[in-house]
Amino acid sequence: MKKSFTTIVSYLVIFLLIYGVINWWRAPAMPQTPQLLYQDRHTNTTDVIAQSHDTPILLYFWGTWCSVCTLTTPHIQTLHADGTPIVSIAVTSASTAELSTYLTTHNYTFITINDLDGAIFNAWQGKVTPSFVILKDGKVQQSFTGITPLWLLKLRLYLANMG
Repeated sequence: MKKSFTTIVSYLVIFLLIYGVINWWRAPAMPQTPQLLYQDRHTNTTDVIAQSHDTPILLYFWGTWCSVCTLTTPHIQTLHADGTPIVSIAVTSASTAELSTYLTTHNYTFITINDLDGAIFNAWQGKVTPSFVILKDGKVQQSFTGITPLWLLKLRLYLANMG
């Protein structure tokens, strides 16, 4: 019994280590000279750096074509509805009109920048969607990728706010 427990713990540690390294490698990184003044789909100008000095901002890189994003995007809407500042970047998803229809159909009301050609995602060295960046005081506080449950997003935002 003790040997089985030790084996399970060993495998868990190895899994977490590998997962952590892969997540670190895939996570977006802030560009050297970030251009964080974007225009959303409603032509409103958003200065993400300025906003991040008031409260942590969650940048959410996703795509309408991304099957994993269909699991995470409802969490983003929940956070937005709860008052969390969200700026989402729809990576190579569709024309602005098609993206607007997609967002309306799914009742997504968070700020969405249409990254038609993926230039913003590439500038942030994004590798996979969904990807998340939490900005605070104009700096990356956390950066991570993949399926992330709502409770973990809330925890990460809480910790970023405390730091």
